[in-house]
Amino acid sequence: MDAAGAVRPEVDDEAEVTPRDHRYPVSTRVEDVTSGAIVVRPSVGDFADQEVVRVGDHVQVIWRDSSSVWALPAQVATVERGAAPRWHLTVSGPAEPIQRREAVRARLAVPVTAVLHSVDLGGGVLDLSEGGIRAVLEGFGHPPLPGTVVPLTVHLEDGDVTSRAEVVWHQTRGTRWWVSLRFLDLPEREQDRVRRRVFQAMREERARTS
Repeated sequence: MDAAGAVRPEVDDEAEVTPRDHRYPVSTRVEDVTSGAIVVRPSVGDFADQEVVRVGDHVQVIWRDSSSVWALPAQVATVERGAAPRWHLTVSGPAEPIQRREAVRARLAVPVTAVLHSVDLGGGVLDLSEGGIRAVLEGFGHPPLPGTVVPLTVHLEDGDVTSRAEVVWHQTRGTRWWVSLRFLDLPEREQDRVRRRVFQAMREERARTS
């Protein structure tokens, strides 16, 4: 394995773990790293009633260092559940740099509005990236199916970000909908603004936990 392939995230880094059979990533914090294994603490509250990963699942770990975004293939070795869940991942291949700035997301609580069947649905963002959002919406009528395209407005502090967005995944809990939405045709200028807000949120999160 060359030097680039041996790159690993650092303890306390934010990383995304994407199971290969799901289209949505899970935000995690890295808790331990060796050359052959990584332990992450997932933010799985949004998927509390789902088995997000299982032992033996193949996943991709994505994180950003000072200059690049990296992807590392791994396999789930152990799943600790409970109030403080942890996933123990066995590295299964070399790390590779990828051209996915949108892969890095941050937890961020700002309002969001989606329009479905001409009805404005308000809610709140759970996390944000250049590629899209995960959010909780106040439901009305039938929930949107994956593939549905809706007008979406994310109400950032310095102004709204408006884009068409595709529903990737949804889950209904009572009167609320947990949804993952992918931005469609977001202008480069707006991508830059979202990216700046994501990195600001990452710095704020790191400051709170340091």
